[in-house]
Amino acid sequence: MQSGTITPIFRIFDLELANSFYLEYLGFQIDWQHRFGDNFPLYLQVSKGDCIIHLSEHFGDASPHSAIRIYWEDLASLHAELTKSDYKFAKPQIEKTDWETLELSITDPFSNRITFWEDA
Repeated sequence: MQSGTITPIFRIFDLELANSFYLEYLGFQIDWQHRFGDNFPLYLQVSKGDCIIHLSEHFGDASPHSAIRIYWEDLASLHAELTKSDYKFAKPQIEKTDWETLELSITDPFSNRITFWEDA
């Protein structure tokens, strides 16, 4: 990891929904997870390539409705992968912006928005 690297934290409320979205649909993997004990909230790290996101059930770790932007080389391939997954709750499209980027935005089941982007 490089100095200055940022790792966003998203609040989650249901591990099954989080797994369905982040692992099955987006294709991330679980790197590690932590609970302080039985019946405690879960904190975990998921990743896909060099992209790392922390997910937390802990109250106060993050707010729903957060948003992040992730630079992604070959957005068309990511879009094809997501389309093939045929996730019931999201059918994102690539859009060209006025500021000369291509962007694919998707909202997770907890109202957190992820925008994958690359230069147009």
